[in-house]
Amino acid sequence: MSPVETASDSFQAGRSRWLRHAVRVVTGTLCAVWLLTSVVFVDETEVVIVERLGRIVSVRDEGGGLLFKAPWPIGTVRRFDKRLQLFDPPGREMFTRDKKNVVIDAYLCWRIADAGASASESYLDRPAVRFFRALGTTQAAQSHLETRVRSSLATRIAQAELSDLLRVVDPESPPEATPKISLDSIAADLLKDVRQRAEDALPIEQQLGIEVVDVRIKRINFPLGNQQSVFERMKSERQKIADRYRSAGLAESTVIRSHADRQHNEVMTKAHAEAERIRGEAEAESLAILNRAHAKDPNFYAVLQTLDAYKKILNERTTLVLSASSSLFKLLVEGVPPSRAETPPVKPDQQPALDAAPPMNEAKPTAGVKS
Repeated sequence: MSPVETASDSFQAGRSRWLRHAVRVVTGTLCAVWLLTSVVFVDETEVVIVERLGRIVSVRDEGGGLLFKAPWPIGTVRRFDKRLQLFDPPGREMFTRDKKNVVIDAYLCWRIADAGASASESYLDRPAVRFFRALGTTQAAQSHLETRVRSSLATRIAQAELSDLLRVVDPESPPEATPKISLDSIAADLLKDVRQRAEDALPIEQQLGIEVVDVRIKRINFPLGNQQSVFERMKSERQKIADRYRSAGLAESTVIRSHADRQHNEVMTKAHAEAERIRGEAEAESLAILNRAHAKDPNFYAVLQTLDAYKKILNERTTLVLSASSSLFKLLVEGVPPSRAETPPVKPDQQPALDAAPPMNEAKPTAGVKS
């Protein structure tokens, strides 16, 4: 055998050994990976269903940890989220009892029901298994719930009027003032209908393994096509209500004002009467005091009256023509007469006339006084 043939045989032998080693490494790696598919990590927020050749053999719906199963594809795993799910379907146009179309937007909270008492029973009776067999996916569950909510909500809205839906209830109002149909009552009835319809023999939890936690109405709106007309109609209705309140207020204001005016007139009449009475009494008292003062010294009173007359009729441009017998002239010529203590009282018919001046053409001696 030549050296060339010897080298070729050793190369072929080395190549064969390398290929066998590579095949063993790849085969071992694939077997390790295949065996790892039998180990499943379960999160606490998940529900895991284990199938073996399409048949359910195990359910892990409480707690997490490691779960062992047959390697794939003999054993398969189905994972579902068991946390609370918020489903907000799009709003739908519906009609009220008074034939008003509105868009109702509702939402619901649901989750896969807890095992509870069924945890000790066969895993085939657990809510997770019922959910998987009836629906299979979360999207299918939401679609089924949306159908239930829409049908029940349309029935409830058709029994209520638009004013019932838009009414705001005062929480401090008495129970008899609370309307029979409101958004809260509709939401409560809607929750009952979603959990178990009238035509169903079993509730949704026993049928589909779903627990409906709550259903609420989020928004009430009008269709875009008639929003403006509805707003205008609402504005006109509110304007009518405002006018009615305003007219009632004006009528009440007129009644109050007339009552106040009548009371004002009565009070003012009594006040004027009382003022006149007091004024009359004061004037009578003043005249009595004045008469008593005059009776004490008539001459002094006559002098005061004469001085007051001087003050009224005399100024820098006055020219006064008096008769010699005038009392005004006598005071200037004769001076102040004696008081009553010095002279006997003067009889009334002998009192000097203060303002009785003789006529200008009287034939008596006159004297001119110029100031």
